[in-house]
Amino acid sequence: MPARAYSWGRYPRVSQAVTTILDRAAALPIFEGSALPHGNGRSYGDSCQNPGGTLLECRGLDRFIAFDPASGRLACEAGVTLGEIIALVLPQGWFLPVTPGTRHVTVGGAIGNDVHGKNHHVAGTFGHHVLSFELLRSNGERRLCRPGEADGWFEASVGGLGLTGLITQAELQLRRVPGSSLEVENIRFGHLEEFFTLSQESTGSHEYTVAWIDCLAHGRNLGRGHFTRANHAVQDADERPAAPRALRAMPLTPPVSLVNRLSLRPFNALYYWRQVAKRRRHASHLLPFFYPLDSISHWNRMYGPAGFLQYQCVLPPQSANDGIPALLQEIARSGQGSFLAVLKQFGARPSPGMLSFPRPGTTLALDFPNTGEPLAALLQRLDQIVDAAGGAQYPAKDARMTATSFQQAYPRWQDFRRFIDPRFSSGFWRRVTE
Repeated sequence: MPARAYSWGRYPRVSQAVTTILDRAAALPIFEGSALPHGNGRSYGDSCQNPGGTLLECRGLDRFIAFDPASGRLACEAGVTLGEIIALVLPQGWFLPVTPGTRHVTVGGAIGNDVHGKNHHVAGTFGHHVLSFELLRSNGERRLCRPGEADGWFEASVGGLGLTGLITQAELQLRRVPGSSLEVENIRFGHLEEFFTLSQESTGSHEYTVAWIDCLAHGRNLGRGHFTRANHAVQDADERPAAPRALRAMPLTPPVSLVNRLSLRPFNALYYWRQVAKRRRHASHLLPFFYPLDSISHWNRMYGPAGFLQYQCVLPPQSANDGIPALLQEIARSGQGSFLAVLKQFGARPSPGMLSFPRPGTTLALDFPNTGEPLAALLQRLDQIVDAAGGAQYPAKDARMTATSFQQAYPRWQDFRRFIDPRFSSGFWRRVTE
């Protein structure tokens, strides 16, 4: 069967076989070389790619097993997407306790990458809300993994990038919500110091916090942007915001990236000034708040045939106040900005996985059109800043992290190695460990 040639960033393009998994009770299929579980393909780099090997396509494991509307406990197969869970449970007063910026992520992928959301300072990562999962190994062994067990399998597999085996099913603890509405406040701020102040004052009062920044602003405007904070809201039926409109779509891949030096600067300036008032409060439906880009199907096509690279890092609290400005200054000088520049403070709750990315500090995420050598040179300079600050890059959004950077940022990688299924591998893992 032909392979999917690329991840969501459409880079790198690799050759690999694909085998579809449809039955969670069946043994793993026979495959050549190494294998890697693959969900809905929303990782950006090569952590979901296995060049020269086999992808175990798991989207077919899409069945719900059980849901208790009294307790919010949900059991489902690993190929169920977060969007499918929301469609089932939101009308019954439940929602995901943690969700990333797209609902088109499978449960297995959310566990394997230990995804985070806008409420990390309150709820931690996705793995904190996983009650159990089944792990199928290439030798036919099936393990039931639960948090807190001394054998280490839960800790290794949460954030384990699919390398410990195939997650076939999982049980999650959902959170009760009063409805589909959020009370949102959007605050325009003029420089980076205001972001840190707003983050600190919002931690105790708002469950969800995040900022968009103009990554091409410089000088006194360095780090200017919009700070958004929100809480779940109780509203009468006639006051509830409408559900999002039908999907728009990027119908084709343009011959060149629509994100370029000509479009970035005017877009960022217009977006910064889109809100005249400094502060604006409004009600929002859950879906456009959490998943703004899901409203545009195939939005990754706008970066053209060369694709794009996402760069997400986190800097620890003691170095973030100096390190984040240094990163933004380097990006502004390069002129290689991003429409999607997101800044957020992580909370202090320790992540449950050996290789989990979230940790206390400030995280910055940007999408860069793939310009080849100019982008490679910029990202190498950003790496130097992150490494010197004692920070880390996010494997799920990486396509070129060095082994030195990875091993410095994830010191438990050697402990993790003993849990790897001997027949599982990925392009990412080979790049950062061999």
